[in-house]
Amino acid sequence: MTAAAGSGGLYQELILDHSRTPEGRGATDGWALRAHQVNPTCGDEVTLGIRVEDDRIAEVRWEGRGCAISQASASMLVGVVDGAPVPEVVERIAEFRAVMRGRGTLQLDPEAFGDAVALDGVARYVGRVKCAVLPWTALEEALAGR
Repeated sequence: MTAAAGSGGLYQELILDHSRTPEGRGATDGWALRAHQVNPTCGDEVTLGIRVEDDRIAEVRWEGRGCAISQASASMLVGVVDGAPVPEVVERIAEFRAVMRGRGTLQLDPEAFGDAVALDGVARYVGRVKCAVLPWTALEEALAGR
């Protein structure tokens, strides 16, 4: 087995782990900064809420349902942005979107994106990109409400 094939299996397992035991899952009712996004193609839904203090993401929570990719992406997003300065979060959203639209030609920076690098391979599957991007779009919309 090649290293790439091996890491693909590890990445797949990481996606499944995050979808089974997600970080940041919780109710967002009453949160001032929240957004709801739906992917009608496959039925994924996510409602994401954030608390911003001193221009940093102080807390991220989300609730949703859907495929393993959308749920894992929401969970991984929490680790990427929790505690980060808002301008940096805006940059990360743009970078994530660019990588997902790059059809496998770009990769996420492991230092900035942590476990979310496991989603790099999703970019090769056009039909799954919306699943991965859905929580990031909700985050962007929530930030726009500031």
